[in-house]
Amino acid sequence: MLIKKLILPASLAAAAIAAWAGTDNVAEEAAWVIGDQPIWKSEIEEAYQQILYERTPLTGDPYCVIPEQLAVEKLYLHQADIDTVEVQPAMVAQRVDGMLNYYAASLGSREKVEQVFNKSWNDLRESLTEMQTNQSRVAQVQANLTKDVTATPADVRRFVNSLPQDSLPYVPLQVEVQILTLQPLIPREEIEEVKARLRDYTERVNNGESDFSTLAILYSQDPGSSSRGGELGFMGRGQLVPEYAAVAFNLNDPKRVSKIVETEFGFHIIQLIEKRGDRINTRHILLRPKVSDKDLSDAITRLDSIRADMTGGKFTFEEAVQYLSQDKDTRNNRGQMVNQQNGTTRFEMSQLPQEVSKAVSTLQPGEISSPFIMKDSKNRDVVAIVKLSDRIEGHKANYADDYQQLKTLYEERKKEQILADWLNKKIADTYVRIEDGWRNCNFRYKGWIKEKASE
Repeated sequence: MLIKKLILPASLAAAAIAAWAGTDNVAEEAAWVIGDQPIWKSEIEEAYQQILYERTPLTGDPYCVIPEQLAVEKLYLHQADIDTVEVQPAMVAQRVDGMLNYYAASLGSREKVEQVFNKSWNDLRESLTEMQTNQSRVAQVQANLTKDVTATPADVRRFVNSLPQDSLPYVPLQVEVQILTLQPLIPREEIEEVKARLRDYTERVNNGESDFSTLAILYSQDPGSSSRGGELGFMGRGQLVPEYAAVAFNLNDPKRVSKIVETEFGFHIIQLIEKRGDRINTRHILLRPKVSDKDLSDAITRLDSIRADMTGGKFTFEEAVQYLSQDKDTRNNRGQMVNQQNGTTRFEMSQLPQEVSKAVSTLQPGEISSPFIMKDSKNRDVVAIVKLSDRIEGHKANYADDYQQLKTLYEERKKEQILADWLNKKIADTYVRIEDGWRNCNFRYKGWIKEKASE
């Protein structure tokens, strides 16, 4: 643990490094020392390999950028120790499980993940847990340092007026869109056929004739889990849709298969893998009743008739949405689509679903599109029409039209300056040693390399 001002004589820092050497008494090489905390060369290499795997953008020499990032993290973690910042282990565990599930889905199996990261599954979990814990503690320290940042309209106006015209952000073309969707009617015979297939899979597993994971690979229509034998990874109750969670958390025998469960995604059968506290790991097989071309055609005809009544003045788009739309996310909001990336009703064209973007591109404000087929958020085929509420042409940001965006920009700049000032002071008060071969860098923060007299 770092001492109060992170200032240590070189001899004590060296002693600390030796104390942290491996059990074979061979000290690992440190590239940096921050206070009494070493940054190992192997630590830098491991971080670099993860950046390469995740294709994280990195500007500059990685052997300059990465150790500086690790050094900054250690300064924040020292402050977290002072402030007694803690994180909820359950929250960290959920994030780590999500990362591991993503890796396994991307690479195809746990074994391939272990090969890529050159670590056992448990060792990788431990490393990711430490990384996520540290990131959460750093974020809390940063939030505490910047918690008092606010912006009044006068602050934003002064900020805008202080910026050169060519420094104002460019706002691309944006649109506001309302949507009405209909789900095609699915014949009862199709639903019964899906259930019969799931009952057959259940019987084959319970009788020992087939392995659940093999059937999931062959037949499950969940693209996110089928390649892993239907395994979802550890999840809390709140991460699963209620109908699935209600059945999954009542399973106790890993050798048995659940009853058929209907959710908004389709029909499932579930097998328990393991329970761990308030989290559960299950595998499932998902089947969706198939929507026929005739079903889609009938839905388009119906929606086309509804559109004709709208344009004929029998009722408004908003009234039709309230009584007819089957999109629960927008039905009670006049059909208004909300951009999940920024929480506003404005979308850049690239942020819209492809089918919606195509339909909107030919409309003028107030016009309603012809019906079209699209995938909804649950990957189901639905038929939709959209109304273009507003179109905001691309322009330089201005106070009148883009206040919220400029307010956010002002607050971000203010927070960045507070954190930069805090780090510069922290660096000045901290013992830092950078080994030869790691010093010739254009660091983001000044003050890492001190005169010998100050060491």
